[in-house]
Formats: sequence, structure tokens, C-alpha cells
Amino acid sequence: MFKKLLIIPPILIGIAVLYFMASGRQTPERNPPAEIARAVRVIHVEPTRLVPRVTGFGSVYPGTVWSAIAQVSGEVVYVNPGLENGAILSAGTEIVRISSADFSLAIAQAQANIRSAEAKLAEIDVTEINTSALLDIERRGLELREAELARKQSLFERGTIAQSALELEQRETLAQRKKVQDLENSLRLLPTQRIVQQEQIAIYRTQLNSAELDLARTHIELPFDARIADVNVETAQFAQTGSILVVADSLDIAEIEAQIPISQFRAMINVNAPTGAHGGVTAESIARIIDRFGFEATVRLHAGEETVEWPARFARISDTIDPKTRTIGAIVAVDGAYANAAPGQRPPLTKGMFVEIELRTRSMEGAITVPRAAFHNGNLYLVDDENRLEIRAVSSGLVQGNLVLVTDGLEAGDQVIVSDLIPAVARMLLSPILDEDTQATLKAEAAGGTGSQ
Repeated sequence: MFKKLLIIPPILIGIAVLYFMASGRQTPERNPPAEIARAVRVIHVEPTRLVPRVTGFGSVYPGTVWSAIAQVSGEVVYVNPGLENGAILSAGTEIVRISSADFSLAIAQAQANIRSAEAKLAEIDVTEINTSALLDIERRGLELREAELARKQSLFERGTIAQSALELEQRETLAQRKKVQDLENSLRLLPTQRIVQQEQIAIYRTQLNSAELDLARTHIELPFDARIADVNVETAQFAQTGSILVVADSLDIAEIEAQIPISQFRAMINVNAPTGAHGGVTAESIARIIDRFGFEATVRLHAGEETVEWPARFARISDTIDPKTRTIGAIVAVDGAYANAAPGQRPPLTKGMFVEIELRTRSMEGAITVPRAAFHNGNLYLVDDENRLEIRAVSSGLVQGNLVLVTDGLEAGDQVIVSDLIPAVARMLLSPILDEDTQATLKAEAAGGTGSQ
């Protein structure tokens, strides 16, 4: 029991020492919390040159699709050996020939009809000459008969001849008058008969021209340099009138219809649209609009790591709007789709290729643009003169690629924050750092550099 009490004195001594040390220590000083500046990346707003553009995607199709439709019926006697799907043939190449036997006979028949009608026309001319000569003779005879009738009339009045002799002379005179009248009537009919025969010759000549045209239609040739897309004909096959024998695509022009969001297309147009422009849509007004906006286009084919480009021209706007995707079709044309092709280096712009279309309008000077990622629900984060955060609402217009056109709310020299700032508290202290790479990229993209839509 006594040994257990011996531990108490050391404990009391330790407590006394701790108390002494604690009583002599000073109270720690309390400093107010310091404001820490957040480092942010910024760009300086500066007006720049902006090339409004939108991109879309579409498939290539030939500018002209030609169908060889049989205009006459008959047996196919010749098919070009090179007429196969995918073959490229030059303009003027005979690809199909239909038997011409029936049309050659029709030509011979028409020519014979013409010769027969011309002979009848010549016969009418001879008949007119003969009838005129005979009419002159009969008229002379009529004069003699009328003179004799007058003489006998005088004798009858004097009682020298009988009445029967006078009546006989009257009948002879009337018969002679009838002969003259019949000849005159025949001459009057000859011009009408001549016209009828001339019209008959015209009909026969029309039949001849039709037969010759059908004969020419038995030879089917390519109207331009083309690539064969479909073949539906063989030798010894009977071709029906109206049947499609061959389908060929032109090589000179390729067209692409790219689907572009209506909002983006409208925003691009509004950049250069004059205020107060009104008027109906006509062929002339469309041409003026295209010239005013200065549409340009580029077609790109992304093949792995390589990109092939073709300069294109804006052709027209599609006649329909897709109600599901709310896109409009912009159609561009590429001249010489096959002209600059190089095997193994540069492919031709062939049907079915899926390509990207970039459509541009005239450039806009003094545009203010910011990166798309700098927007936060329609607001921009700025660094004010006191290096504090300002949340500013701005008005935006065209959105293309990684940039947005600011139409109101920014001025040259403003510092726009391009880095993430979480949380973003108004008037918080910032430490801005100029992001030169983002500034240069933004400027290059605005002037026409690459960017995705």
C-alpha cells in the first residue's frame, strides 16, 4: 500500500512543471485572411479580318447524267466492246447500233412516192398546155358556129329556110359551146390539182425526212466524254422504243449538295447582307445576290491522313428544306472533276464520294471574334482595369468553327478570359496571363484558317 502511494509525488511535480510552462507562453497573433489572385489565361480583343464561312458534307454526283433511250425499235446489231460499267469513253463514240433495214426500205419507198408525185405534177403541166391549145381550136369553131347560126336566123326570118334547119344549127352551136365550157372548166381545175400534187410531194418528203431521222437514230453515240454508269443492252437483243439502253455520267462537272444548318447559313449571309434590301426572287435578283455576297467554295476529301482539295463555285440553293434536321442544301459545282487527276497522287472527283464543303462569302473587316469556349450561357468573363472578374452579357452573331462573332458588348483592348474559371465570382481578384497561341489561332481562323464546324 505504501509503495503504491510513492507514484503520486512525481505526477504532482509534472503537473506543476506543465502549468509553469503554459503560464509563461504568449497568446498567438491573429492575422486577417489575405485575398489570393487566381491565374487565368486571357486574350486581348482586337478587330480583325473575318471570312464568314460554313461547312457541310455531301456526296458527289455528276453534273450531267445522260440516258441512251432507244428512239426506234429494232434488233441490236452492234454493241461497243468497251461499253462496260465504269468505262470512260470519249465524245462521239458509237456505243450501240440498231438494225437499219426497215428504215432503209422506208427511205426507198418515200423516194419512189416523191418521184411518182413529181411525174404526175409534170403530167399536169403537159395537160394544161394541150388543153389550152385545144380550147383555142374549139373557141374558133364556136365563132364559126355562131356566125352560121346568125346567118340561118336571118334566112329563117326571110322565109328562105325551114324552122327545122334553124333548130338544128342552134343545137350544133350549143354543143360547140359545151365543148368550150368543158375545156375551160378543165383548165380551171388544173391549178387545184397542181396544189394537191405539190402537197402530196411535201407529205412524201416529210416521210422521207422521218425515215432518214429514224435511220440516224439507229446509231447511238456519246454526246460528251463520259463514264459509263449502267448498261442494259446486248447484241441480238430487240430494243423497244423508249427503253433505256445505257446511262452515262459527264466528266467535266461534278456537283455536291451539302446540308448546312439554316441558322449558320443565315448568320453567314447576315454578315454581308445590306440593310433594307427587299424585292422578289427572280433569275436576275438571284444572280445579283450571288455576285454581291461573293460566294466561294472549296471541296475537301479526307483520305486517312491526307486531304485533297478542289476549288468549286457556288451553283444554287436546293429547292427544299429538310424539316427533320432543319438544314438547307447548298449545291456547289467543280469544273474539271477529272482534268487534274493523277493516278496514285490525286484521285478524280467521282460519283458517290463523301466530301466536305466549305462555303465562304466576302470578308468582313474590323470584326471582333472570341473563342467559342469563352462563352458561358451568353456571357463572357473579362478582366477589368483592377484585375478583377467582370461577367458581361454580349450579343453574338455568326458561329463558325471555334470562334464566335461578337456584334455588341466588346471593345478593342478588352481582356477576355479563355481558361476555365470555377467558381466564377464577380469581382474576384485575378492574375491575367496573355495566351499568345490562342490569340494567333483565333486570328488565323477568322481570316480563313482551318477549323471544324
